[in-house]
Amino acid sequence: LQECIDIKNNPLGTPDFGKNKTVGLVFLNPSLRTRISMQKACQNLGLNYIIINAGQDAWTWELHDGAVMDGTTVEHIKDAAKVLSEYCDVTAIRCFPAFKDKEEDTQDKVLNQFIEHATVPIISLESATRHPLQSFTDMLTIKENWKEDRKPKVVLTWAPHVKSIAHSVANSFCEWVKEIDADVTVTFPEGYDLDTEYTDGLTITNDQDEALKDADFIYVKNWSSFSDYGATPAVKGDWLLT
Repeated sequence: LQECIDIKNNPLGTPDFGKNKTVGLVFLNPSLRTRISMQKACQNLGLNYIIINAGQDAWTWELHDGAVMDGTTVEHIKDAAKVLSEYCDVTAIRCFPAFKDKEEDTQDKVLNQFIEHATVPIISLESATRHPLQSFTDMLTIKENWKEDRKPKVVLTWAPHVKSIAHSVANSFCEWVKEIDADVTVTFPEGYDLDTEYTDGLTITNDQDEALKDADFIYVKNWSSFSDYGATPAVKGDWLLT
């Protein structure tokens, strides 16, 4: 985190760091903040970058081995990973859960297939289970803004959204926040539980008002149910924060 703060304070201090190196930025799903921040980071560090919008300006990829590609898919992800590895020194990939197969999503099949078949380092720009770069910057925000000589109280709270949202941001936040010195509470309505792999060791409550008392940092995010995978059960009360 301190290294990141140093770079942030002097973003153009190492313009030759990535000289003659290329990063492939692969998007299987839309992106604004992640895409533009990665592009800007590459520029600041002197890296070339190539953007691939899979399924739009590249072939739609088949994700399952042994599939007969006589539908919308044209190229297998394992072949795409190898091709990108030939031209890129690092590849970063963004993919979302399909919400069709819980086991497949929780195993991060798309990201892990890419890792398996690539021959260069892979960066996750979000996957079915995690959004590591966003959570890293969340921890950076806490570090930069907390000046008291005590643990901050950090609250992750569920809030309404118009559609079913992935667990990746919430999962990563729960995973990363355990690594800083903070008191952490996660609050959500009944039925909107998260995977205990990520929340284990954190304070969990269905009482939002109680959770928010004396909070120093409040992180607001929506997610769908994990136990009833991808469902959005009816919610009692007003969980909207303004």
